[in-house]
Order: sequence, then structure tokens, then C-alpha cells
Amino acid sequence: MTAPTPPVLAELTRVFARIGCLSFGGPAGQIALMQREIVEQRGWIEQGAFLRALNLCHLLPGPEAQQLATWIGWRLHGVRGGLIAGLLFVIPGALVMLALSLLYIAAAGLGWFAAMFLGIKAAVLAIVAQALIRIAGRALGTRFKLGLACTAAMALILGRVPFPAVIVVAGLAGAGIARWRPAWLGALFAPAEAPPIASRGKLFASTATTIAMWLGIWALPLVAVLAILGPDHMLWQIALFFSRLSIVTFGGAYAVLAYMAQAAVADYGWLSPGEMADGLGLAETTPGPLIMVTQFVGFLAGFRHPGELAPLTAGLLGAAITTWVTFAPCFLWIFAFAPWMEQLEHAARVQGALAAITAAVVGVIANLALWFGVHVVFGQMQPSGLPVWASLDWRPLLIGAGAAMLLFRFKLGVLSVLAASALAAFGLSLL
Repeated sequence: MTAPTPPVLAELTRVFARIGCLSFGGPAGQIALMQREIVEQRGWIEQGAFLRALNLCHLLPGPEAQQLATWIGWRLHGVRGGLIAGLLFVIPGALVMLALSLLYIAAAGLGWFAAMFLGIKAAVLAIVAQALIRIAGRALGTRFKLGLACTAAMALILGRVPFPAVIVVAGLAGAGIARWRPAWLGALFAPAEAPPIASRGKLFASTATTIAMWLGIWALPLVAVLAILGPDHMLWQIALFFSRLSIVTFGGAYAVLAYMAQAAVADYGWLSPGEMADGLGLAETTPGPLIMVTQFVGFLAGFRHPGELAPLTAGLLGAAITTWVTFAPCFLWIFAFAPWMEQLEHAARVQGALAAITAAVVGVIANLALWFGVHVVFGQMQPSGLPVWASLDWRPLLIGAGAAMLLFRFKLGVLSVLAASALAAFGLSLL
């Protein structure tokens, strides 16, 4: 069987510009779009290679759909193709999110705007619940995984254990279980065949060079901010926080949102819980990875704490730095580890760690759903973290129930549900 003929670079650019503008619907829809455009319609990548690359992207931190786009470009045209495909997958959504963030600041305080965003926040509750059910159905195939998910949820909700610690412990447990009781993870892992020693030497050297180069690229804005503004400036805090976040983004955007939301709201005070839900609603309406909500948080943090800079300048720089440190690591992971794809795919301990992390992520998303739900439905919170029951707002409960019906019963898309919920909230405000 002859290998597919790779496209010329200009054609690759046109196709990924189109994919970047149409990549709504979260990672499942985005991966399906690339499957149709790249594998089925054009035959640029074989189905088996596409699925193996998708498995690799699930092993790595960060948005898997964006990493898959980067891998496709890398497979077809090397590093240059990977940069083109990966950047075009992100840039349209980043520009739309920046425009929406500017609109959000400009319209803040207007009655109709606040009413519509009440509906968006209520719809987000239903969207997160849908994501929780989908991921749980896929990830919790054994009693051990179910127990791991429940333990993760209790550790976050009751024990207030940091999200990175949950991920690390789950990964270590999965790596150990894969060796001694792989059936607990619902799989048997086939050992990988080691490449020849000469090939391994070249791979190690190439990987080390790639990692060193991309660590420098990743750190470039951090060094610039530290040198120009110093360690006490908000932009340094933004760069450092979102750099750490990019390392632990296993399990997709929903998994890390709870950690990011609670840190940005409770620890740093960059925005309110309601605004965090607003940002997630905006991210649901844009093409590209859902983790683009980090840009919204970075923009608001810079805008509200500009230091000696103008608020708009600080907001734009916060958005730019956040986007950089969120997505630059994705190129590092792909360019460094794509040559090891077959080895990683069959590494039992790596696969076991991933399976356990995916199960724990269900508990993490359950924590996210509870956190969002409490802060959207109740207007006030006690110092203990429990809601003030007298502050219950029936409107998001009603709109959220309607959004859930549209999602689960009528199978409407996310954009339609968000629009309907916003209009419903606006209508209730008129009454």
C-alpha cells in the first residue's frame, strides 16, 4: 500500500485556516472535523496513524485537539508544518476571545448584558454536567476507576487537596497498578519493542535539543516581564501561574478549570466566581480549544491590576502572555515526543498512569460542576464556603433545567443552547 501524498505547504495552510475557523464544539467535534478533512476527504494521513497520534495526544498535558493538529502538520511538513497547523488552530479562537473580552469590559454594568450572562452561566452548568456524564461513561469502566474518581472528588471538595497533587497521586497509582493489577484499569498492556541502540541515541539527542529550544521559547515572555517589570508585577504572576497550569492540564479543559477558577478567584482575587462562569460561556462560543478561557482570565487580571501600565495595555499584555504560556508547551510536547509515539503508546506504566489520571479527572470535573453550581445559584457564601440559603436565585435553576433539556433531550448544539439560555434570561429580566 502506497503512503498518502503530502500536500504542498500552501494547501496545508489553507485547510488548517479553515479548520481553525470552524473548530467549534469542544475536542470531540474538533477531532471529528480533522478526521473528516484530513483522513477521509483528502487522505493525507492514514486512519491508523491518525488514531495512534490521538492516543499520544491523550498522554500529554494540554488541549489534545490542538496537539493533534500540530502533529498532523509535523507529520506532513516537519516543524514548519506543525507550527502552521498548530497556530492556525489557535489564532482564530484567540482573536475572537480577545474581542469578546473587550466587549465584556465595555458592557459590564449594563442591565441587559448582566441578564443575558445570567442565562449563559446557567447554561454552563448544564454543559459541564454533560461533559461529566460523557467522560464518566468513557473513563469509569472498572470499580477501581470509579473509586479513584470518588476519592479525587472527595479530596478536592472536602479535603481541599490541590489539583496538581491529585493528578500526581493518581498517575503514580496508575503506573503501579498497571504493573501488578492491569485488569483493575480495564486493560492489558502490550510491551513495546525497543528501537535499535543507534536509533535510540539519535532520538535522545534530538529530543533533548528540541526540549531545550522550546523551553527557551516558552520562557521568553517570562524573562522579559521579570526583567522589565520585576517579580511583584501582576503580569509576572499571570505568566508564572499559567505556565504551571499548562503542565498539569491532563484530561482536557474541564479538568483544570476547577483548579484555575478557584485559584484565580479565591487565591489571587482576579475575578469573581460569576465572571469565571461568564468566561467559560464565552469560550464555549469561540472556535479552538476550550482552554482559551485562560486568555479571558489573563485579560481581566491585567486590566484590573495594571500597576504603572494603562489598564487596556496591561489587559492586552495579560491576554497575550497567558495565550503564549498556555499553548507554547503544546508545541514542545509534540515536537519532542512525536518521534517516540510507538514507544509511548505501548509503555504499560505510562498508559496505566494516563488511565488513572483520566478516572481521577471525572472527580475533578464533579468538583468543578459543584463549585460552579453553588456560585451561580446562590448570591452569597459563608466564610466556611457553604452557601447562604436565603440568597438562592430561582432563575438560574429554571434556565439551567431548560438548558439541560435542550442538551440531553433535544440534542441541540452548545451554541444553540447558550443563545436560547441568554434570550430566556433576558426575557425573565423584562418580567
